[in-house]
Amino acid sequence: MISLADGYHVIAATVPLYFAMILAYVSVKWWKLFTPEQCAGINKFVAKFSIPLLSFQVISENNPYKMNLKLILADFLQKLLAFLVLFALTKLSSRGGLSSIITGLSLSTMPNTLILGIPLLRAMYGDKSATLLAQIVVLQSLIWYNLLLFLFELNATKAASETTVAVSQASGGEEAPEEAQGKEGGEETQTRARKSKTMLIFLTVGKKLMANPNTHATLLGLIWASIQFRWNIKFPAIVEKSIAILSSGGLGMAMFSLGLFMASRPSIIACGIRMATVAMIMKFIAGPALMAAASTTLGLKGKLLRVAIVQAALPQGIVPFVFAKEYNVHPDILSTGVIFGMLIALPVALVYYLLLAL
Repeated sequence: MISLADGYHVIAATVPLYFAMILAYVSVKWWKLFTPEQCAGINKFVAKFSIPLLSFQVISENNPYKMNLKLILADFLQKLLAFLVLFALTKLSSRGGLSSIITGLSLSTMPNTLILGIPLLRAMYGDKSATLLAQIVVLQSLIWYNLLLFLFELNATKAASETTVAVSQASGGEEAPEEAQGKEGGEETQTRARKSKTMLIFLTVGKKLMANPNTHATLLGLIWASIQFRWNIKFPAIVEKSIAILSSGGLGMAMFSLGLFMASRPSIIACGIRMATVAMIMKFIAGPALMAAASTTLGLKGKLLRVAIVQAALPQGIVPFVFAKEYNVHPDILSTGVIFGMLIALPVALVYYLLLAL
């Protein structure tokens, strides 16, 4: 059973994050220390420097040769199920599109495992669970955050392409090349033009991802981890401290950016009560349910199954908010998910803990 000391460790891990957020909030709301342009610059610093270096540190410190294959597959299957469900819902409702899928994936499958999760799961299921949770953190940093970036870039590129065509048509200019060819050459030319447009969009997205520091940080982290744990080689102290000095403040700076965003909105619940309720349902009910389905399908049992489900019930991670703010894709919903998710995280996790112990 979780002791009072364990509960204190969880609270001690959470309160500093709220301190950073509240400090940022009052800096803008009451003290007027930052302009909107400066707030955007701070978020960009977090997205381009702090988060990539944090990802590198997390990945490089994990032994890639001792990963739990069943847990990795369950995590992959959960996110695949979430994507399919969200895709089906957006098709049926004909609203939201790719931006809604991105937000739904962030809410239901991207828990805050690094700060809150590790002390909480260690208190519940012992030190081995912390090791398992660290592997989930690595998967998020290596695969899922990069996938989110891909979807964000894809959404931005598609929106920009549609806007260009719309502006061209509204100004009475020449028809878009694919439309002109379509009228002359029929259906085959239209199909070819659509394929060319799709290829151009993906090439543009690929170029942007290759220029993103997070892509390089995660790949380098995996390469270094493979070398380090294969031949037991360590970074020189100078290099290690140079990385740590920026990466250690990554989550704190992300929460600071969240506080700045909150201060720019008229209400703390930026997305409204209804959407906040939907976000909490997706985070604390849909996410764990999908993980339970994925885990039982793959035959996870005992403590491993309980760890998989409880970690899925952790609150919304802060990194997806930073990306959402950078690309302006529903940051209001994700900010609400982080703020209120962390407030109710402990009682929710305890409910799951007690139910799974029956």
